[in-house]
Amino acid sequence: MELLDIKKLSVNYHSQDKRIFAVNDVSLSINQGESLGIVGESGSGKSTLAMAVLRLLPEKTAEVSGEIQFKGRDLLKCTSSELKEIRWKELSVVFQKSMNALSPVHRIGKQLEDVYRVHDKNANKQFVKDRITKLFDMVNLSDRVYNLYPHELSGGMLQRVSIALSLLHEPPLVIFDEATTALDVVTQGQILDEIKRLEKDMNMTIMIITHDVSVVASSCKKVAVMYAGQLMEFGDVNDILVKPSHPYTQGLLCSFPTLKGERINLRGIPGSLPDLGLLPQGCVFAPRCEKVMDICHKEKPADMELSNGRKTACHMYGGAR
Repeated sequence: MELLDIKKLSVNYHSQDKRIFAVNDVSLSINQGESLGIVGESGSGKSTLAMAVLRLLPEKTAEVSGEIQFKGRDLLKCTSSELKEIRWKELSVVFQKSMNALSPVHRIGKQLEDVYRVHDKNANKQFVKDRITKLFDMVNLSDRVYNLYPHELSGGMLQRVSIALSLLHEPPLVIFDEATTALDVVTQGQILDEIKRLEKDMNMTIMIITHDVSVVASSCKKVAVMYAGQLMEFGDVNDILVKPSHPYTQGLLCSFPTLKGERINLRGIPGSLPDLGLLPQGCVFAPRCEKVMDICHKEKPADMELSNGRKTACHMYGGAR
């Protein structure tokens, strides 16, 4: 069953003298139980996409267009009161560096109680406490954490608290925005294992925003590759990470080390991200692409559907838009 369907989503940041095209005409969907990873370099529009889905972008400076259908409802047309009912109950998020989000002067249990009561003001105190301690157990935390202050926990423990916070009302979709970036490798592995287990035990669907391909490879069924605000490639993880079709995806994988398979020299993608204040006439990746053709500088490639529901935006596979 389709849970989230994004159609032609664009996000433009604007000020008095400049306009930034942060997300440009992105379309993708997530089915229930099919976790999605969104990868790309820093500045590719991953977090902006997530914040647009959550309707957390500043209305005065961010112009959002397109459709975001969540369980058949367009989130971009929802009122503030309707969004309040959806957030945390049906759609929640674990923010980047979310271990800094907790108040340092209040006990953790009290903070989670207050969040729970936003959607259930009349909930019994013991019921809420039991719910929170049960979630602590699910994310491998002791119930003693309930009475501790944030400074008494490690970074990995605080991240687990943030995951428990996002699951208070058992939402069907949880977005993890670079949720493991600030953690060491061992703790990151533990957190990812917890996420996979929760996904199965709670029938939860996840969207992971990351620049780390290994996180997607170990945790997701689908992957979307973004560059400069545009969707380069989309499809099953096994298809795209084993045989990437887009030159940008190929470049990302060549810059990432592997412990298995043939040894290759690691190399980065030459050049840098383009100026997002200017919309290119052709393919946005053309200035850095090793397989660039004349048409790439002149016309924007269409989203071509390949086998097994796989999509790619490259002139090597089809015509212009």
